[in-house]
Amino acid sequence: MTILPVSPADAAELLAIYAPYVRDTAISFEYEVPSLSAFRQRIETTSARFPYLKAVDAQGHILGYAYASSFKNRKAYDWSVELSIYIRQDKRRGGLGRALYEALEASLRRMGILNLNVCIAVPKVPDVHLNFDSLRFHERMGYTLVGTFHDSGYKFDTWYDMVWMEKMIGPHRAPQQPVAFGCWTVD
Repeated sequence: MTILPVSPADAAELLAIYAPYVRDTAISFEYEVPSLSAFRQRIETTSARFPYLKAVDAQGHILGYAYASSFKNRKAYDWSVELSIYIRQDKRRGGLGRALYEALEASLRRMGILNLNVCIAVPKVPDVHLNFDSLRFHERMGYTLVGTFHDSGYKFDTWYDMVWMEKMIGPHRAPQQPVAFGCWTVD
């Protein structure tokens, strides 16, 4: 497996990974699978500023992807990002998530990002659409719980809670160096 930057040409393959999360799970709170052109535009917009990475097997097939996006659109939040990750359903629990996140964190650290944030849907009781796997994955990756928003997402006739988790990856100083947006690389 190799970790590489995503390009807009990968949109169809990434959308094929993402679509089951929209259709069949409460992991994504989108109700409709985005169009290929809309998804391609998301990739272009995000990757112009932040790392957008894919895990590729020896045959060149994309197995999963992860990316960073703005936490909030205010200058004071420049050192904080929100992360997202999606693994092909038949390739979960094989270390891909860890590999993608480690590469993503390294790229973000080089840019000057300090705070990693994730927003995770959690069920009150696991069901066919959502369990605690994402929460547990992030705990294993060193994220800590910040807070819970109760009954904040409604999908499949069920109310789901949202939890926010965070991980600090760099020292907080004053004065703080600016973030090098758009200047990310993969090891």
